[in-house]
Amino acid sequence: MSRRPSANAWPSATSPSPSRGASTTCRSAKGGPSYDSPHRLSRHWHHGRADGCQIKAGFTAAVWNRTRSKTDPLAVQGARVAGGPVDCVKGADYILSILDSGPVVREVFFDSGAADAMKRGAVFIDMASIPPKMAQEHAAWLKERGVGHLDAPVSGGSFGAAEGSLAIMAGGEQTDFDRTERDGVWKPMGRASYIGPAGSGQIAKLANQIMVACNIASVAQGLLFAGAGGADPAQIPVALAGGHADSRVLQEHGRRMINRDFRPGAPIRNFVKDLDTVLATAEQIGLPQLPIVKAVRDVFKTLYDQGHERWDHSAFLLYLEKMNAPARLGDKANTPPER
Repeated sequence: MSRRPSANAWPSATSPSPSRGASTTCRSAKGGPSYDSPHRLSRHWHHGRADGCQIKAGFTAAVWNRTRSKTDPLAVQGARVAGGPVDCVKGADYILSILDSGPVVREVFFDSGAADAMKRGAVFIDMASIPPKMAQEHAAWLKERGVGHLDAPVSGGSFGAAEGSLAIMAGGEQTDFDRTERDGVWKPMGRASYIGPAGSGQIAKLANQIMVACNIASVAQGLLFAGAGGADPAQIPVALAGGHADSRVLQEHGRRMINRDFRPGAPIRNFVKDLDTVLATAEQIGLPQLPIVKAVRDVFKTLYDQGHERWDHSAFLLYLEKMNAPARLGDKANTPPER
């Protein structure tokens, strides 16, 4: 009988600052009905949305969070609450982590001693959005310890995490990716694509953020324009569905703008961080001029500085309305993030 590898989850933080609370979920996939062989897996996901999907898929999990109450929903589903990062990753064949920034990954993962607690032959799957260079460094350090590494950031937001429909972009050794595919690690979370060597997953995520950022800006301008011109903005996503201007951003974030619901699916603070990484990486790879990205980034940074760092990035609309006052999209009140 084959032995099911262990799956533990990695600590994750809820803000770009290493001083803010971090959480980790460690999963072990024992007897999962969807998988051909047993695996032990360790992982963290914000609010446990993806962890819940994996538990439902047959993984058993050990979870950890600096705020212990955040592990309660997973504990109810049968997860073991670990005493800390080291406890969470011990014995795991796969360690999955999602944190807010590269420095947080380094602090929680490498500085805590958890990297040294990983067993040889394990694969660490870092699903945070961090600079590609840092992902390459992490991969090299883990390789010295006999541990595999995949940088595998995601797109799809909180909805994708809850529904198990995330788009996952993986960079690293092809053999490590093939092994995770074979063992069904990605299935509960969404669809994974192999992009290339270490750092490639991060490059793909940054390309994703470029496209999303520019699309958010276009949708906000288009809807405000339509409303000012006398059209019903609520009918724009309906009318454009299936056409060249249609997109998930229009259908989801356009609806947020129309409803003025700015509770975060993706907070502005994370978007500013990612767009800063885009511009820094672009310089490194010989693309010093990305004028549209720079312009959109500057708008998000202005919103961040005005205290909207926790608002969804569809709040780009607020900047446009301020520039074009008294123009406003609809007459609904704003729904801000929960305090």
